[in-house]
Amino acid sequence: MAFASVLVVDDDAAALASVRAVLSGAGYAVDEAVNGRRALRRIMAGPSDVLITEVLMPDGDGIELIAAVKAAHPDMRIIAVSERRFLRGLDLLDLARKLGADAVLDKPFEAAMLLVTVARLLGPGARPG
Repeated sequence: MAFASVLVVDDDAAALASVRAVLSGAGYAVDEAVNGRRALRRIMAGPSDVLITEVLMPDGDGIELIAAVKAAHPDMRIIAVSERRFLRGLDLLDLARKLGADAVLDKPFEAAMLLVTVARLLGPGARPG
């Protein structure tokens, strides 16, 4: 069984800290980035098992990040999250799914929902550290 790593990307420091606390408390190895550009550099240096990204961020949004990650690492599991689901009538989480996100979560979400979603995407062969 392999230990699972998760990269969390969010420009909201409180949201980032909350997700990090939930995941690390469950035993996952957690890395973080505050925007899509930094996250993409981190992924190109060595991908994580799961990427959790906010959709709307300055300096490289989650939509761009999802498309770039799926092009470079098609097997990497992605969870798109957003507090603002709609922008000018466009469903951002639906767009994220169409670009390759494996799951989507509306913010705010419960810790249990996050953990279930990560575990489901990793499957039975992976586990937290």
